[in-house]
Amino acid sequence: MKIWVDADACPAVIKEILYRAANRAQVPLTLIANQMLRVPPSPWIQALQVPSGFDVADRRIVQESEAGDLVITADVPLAAQVIAKGAVVIDPRGELLNAHNIQERLTMRNFMEGLRSSGVETGGPATLSSADRQAFGNQLDRFLAKREHGR
Repeated sequence: MKIWVDADACPAVIKEILYRAANRAQVPLTLIANQMLRVPPSPWIQALQVPSGFDVADRRIVQESEAGDLVITADVPLAAQVIAKGAVVIDPRGELLNAHNIQERLTMRNFMEGLRSSGVETGGPATLSSADRQAFGNQLDRFLAKREHGR
């Protein structure tokens, strides 16, 4: 099992939680981004820079991820693609996305995209709160605990 991070848009505080968890659980963590990232020295953590371009990082995550892996992303279309491969997704606000709920999220995302393209002002996402950070950490801990018990 590996953890893949859509790192271009991932908040720094979420990356910090992931660094600690990867070291604690000794799980390979790879951050994929269009820009060079600094990561703490660790045998469990690496950053992978991909060329600039639309969805280049997303395509790399889809290519590399496998069934049983964990992907960290707020990108719903990316989440749908990796879930189709058998991976699980946690978004930076701590929501677990899987085969049971991804279609609903994809439908809502497409609906909102349609509104925006027709000129309706929908606003952006709220800033990440301390409750969101805690929800993310708790969801990550639950996922890693299930993994340890499933060995």
